[in-house]
Amino acid sequence: MSVILFEKMPEGDLRVIEERTWSMNMITALEHVNYIVVSGREFEAVEGRLNVDEGKLELLLVPMRVEG
Repeated sequence: MSVILFEKMPEGDLRVIEERTWSMNMITALEHVNYIVVSGREFEAVEGRLNVDEGKLELLLVPMRVEG
């Protein structure tokens, strides 16, 4: 299934991080995880939406703060 990852920006805007095909195992794993690592960055998955019209799963992600 095609999955679109959206990053919620501090201003409230949404930015597409990526879109790629996920296996059913990866999608099933979403039931057990709260955090996703993409391109070396960690995000919290806060919401998901199944877009039936486009046949895509859309995930809303919030970046985790990097302590420095």
